[in-house]
Amino acid sequence: MDGIHDLGGMAGFGAISYEEDEPVFHESWQATVFALNIVGIGVLRNHNADEYRHSIERMPPVHYLQACYYERVLTGTATLFVEKGVVTKEDLEERAGGAFPLANPNAPDPMAELEPQPVARFKKGDRIMVKDIHPAGHTRVPRFCRGKTGTILHVAPAFSFPDAAAHGGAFRKEHTYHVEFASTDLWADAGSDNESVIVDLWDCYLEGAAT
Repeated sequence: MDGIHDLGGMAGFGAISYEEDEPVFHESWQATVFALNIVGIGVLRNHNADEYRHSIERMPPVHYLQACYYERVLTGTATLFVEKGVVTKEDLEERAGGAFPLANPNAPDPMAELEPQPVARFKKGDRIMVKDIHPAGHTRVPRFCRGKTGTILHVAPAFSFPDAAAHGGAFRKEHTYHVEFASTDLWADAGSDNESVIVDLWDCYLEGAAT
C-alpha cells in the first residue's frame, strides 16, 4: 500500500538521529510490548510476521508519525489480537482507562491472489524493470524503485511471498532477487554516479527490461 510508512527517498524529514550505545528498551513497558508480539507470532500463532508488518502500515498517518517505535508495535499487535478475537477493543480501553487507538481495517489485496512463479525467470546480470504497481494491501516493493530499471546481482532461494502472507492467503514461495539500481536512476540529480542501491524483490514484482 502507498502509506506513510514507505518513507524511502522522501525529502523533508531531516537527518536520521541516533543514540550511541542506545539500550534495547528505554522503558520497561517497551519490553512487555515486544514480548506480546513475540507471543502472538511464536506461541499463540495468532498472526505471522507479514500480518504484523501490515498492521503497522494500516495505522492512521498522524498516529504513525507521532508514535515511537514500540507504540507502533503495540498498536499493530493489539489490532491483530482484536481482529482475531483474542481480546476486544472494550477490554483494551478498560485496561487503558480510556481510548485505545487501533489500525484501520484490513483491505483485500489482489496481489495476494497472483499465481506464484515456481521457477526463477531471471538470472544474474539480467536487466529488469520493476512493475509500477500500487496495491491496496501489503507489499515489499518500495515506491522509490517502482517503474525503475535495475540489474540482477543474485538469485536467492524461494521464500514466502509477503503480499499473500500479510492477508492470510495460502502459503506460497517465490524466488527473490538482489537487484541493483544506480542511485541516479532512482533520484536523478540527488543521486551520485558512484553510488547504488540494492533491493530484495520477489519475482512477480519484475518484468524483463526492454533492450
